[in-house]
Amino acid sequence: MRIASIGECMIELRQMPGGHLTRSFGGDTLNTAVYLARLGAEVDYITALGDDPLSDEMITGWQAEGIGTERVLRLKGKLPGLYMIETNDAGERRFYHWRDASAVRSLLSLPETDALLSALADYDLIYLSTITLSLFDVEGRDRLIAALQHARGTGVRVAFDTNFRARGWPDLDLARNAFQSAFAVSDIVLASVEDLLPLYPGEAEDKLLSRVEADEVVLKLDSPASIVRHNGQPQRVEAEPVTQPVVDTTAAGDSFAAAYLHTRLSGAQPVAAAQAGHYLAGTVVCHPGAIIPRAAMPDMIVFDTPS
Repeated sequence: MRIASIGECMIELRQMPGGHLTRSFGGDTLNTAVYLARLGAEVDYITALGDDPLSDEMITGWQAEGIGTERVLRLKGKLPGLYMIETNDAGERRFYHWRDASAVRSLLSLPETDALLSALADYDLIYLSTITLSLFDVEGRDRLIAALQHARGTGVRVAFDTNFRARGWPDLDLARNAFQSAFAVSDIVLASVEDLLPLYPGEAEDKLLSRVEADEVVLKLDSPASIVRHNGQPQRVEAEPVTQPVVDTTAAGDSFAAAYLHTRLSGAQPVAAAQAGHYLAGTVVCHPGAIIPRAAMPDMIVFDTPS
């Protein structure tokens, strides 16, 4: 099964004690691609980078993780985006971004764009997020949604993660419209109460779930649990308690998405996939940074649940 993950990877700066900074790379759909590859999936990353040494370093790092890079466009004179993370004592993070002129902003308005979008039909699953959509203007988003709809017509499945960051959407009506467009072309939606409430304030979990028209939906809750709806039937899935100290919640949702999708593509039922998602996310939050060391990756299992 071939997977395409669409989005942006940025230079990640992390503030350390004493004001020192460490540098790495990260981005929601890239994080998911890394964890998918570590779980054994065949995954390509679709993005645009510059022609600078940091972009070269990204490509080398992705290839080392087993991620395909043949769909990465390189733009002369451009640079990747940049963000910095601060975390509090509970491991909750705060982000600062510098990305308005990053290379990926041009991804859907290049001479190569048509061929890139046509190639989406070559995959079994396409994965993207709300952050992916926020990178482009309305015309670019419409172009991407149309390409996803075309790919679905050839049998490709689409998975959409509602990873919402308000700073990327100064107009919330545009965000709501983008959500609905993405929901309409998605087979699997990975949502969370945290993502949806800023757009639909005060709504209960069942109302938020009803806003997503896809047949297969996971709604992650504020508590360590999720609701899975498949074939119209919702079921609550509790996460196993995290036994180690939580140090950084960065990429908790990204790793959940990777384990969920990999488990589903392996033939397991949605509830089992959600259990796998909670299991991997529970490991990731006990380590600093978006990508944990390979040695810290848990032995994944397919949970035994009724169909």
